[in-house]
Amino acid sequence: QVQLVESGGDLVQPGGSLRLSCAASGSILSFIFMGWYRQAPGKERELVAGIRGGITRVYTDSVKERFTISRDNAKNTVYLQMNSLKPEATAVYYCKASRIIDFKEENYWGQGTQVTVSS
Repeated sequence: QVQLVESGGDLVQPGGSLRLSCAASGSILSFIFMGWYRQAPGKERELVAGIRGGITRVYTDSVKERFTISRDNAKNTVYLQMNSLKPEATAVYYCKASRIIDFKEENYWGQGTQVTVSS
């Protein structure tokens, strides 16, 4: 069973930066997708950023040019660098990983890390 552990969430002032980490319990090479989602109070969980096939990066429009997703295969870790943070970024951030097993897509989620942007 794959385990994903997020870290790096914190309270930060508007305009500040944070780097989130998602450490997998094993190799991430088999994942066809790894990404970050967030869920704010009273809202649905939404995709923030993701890496498909280890190469293609996708971002939601509201974070383009400010957030960067990256992965370190040697450390089995995916990162989300968040710059110029705004209060609306306040949410619980979840890491997701997907892979194909027996022709079926299996999805794994971490427990989440809280990001609060406030003065």
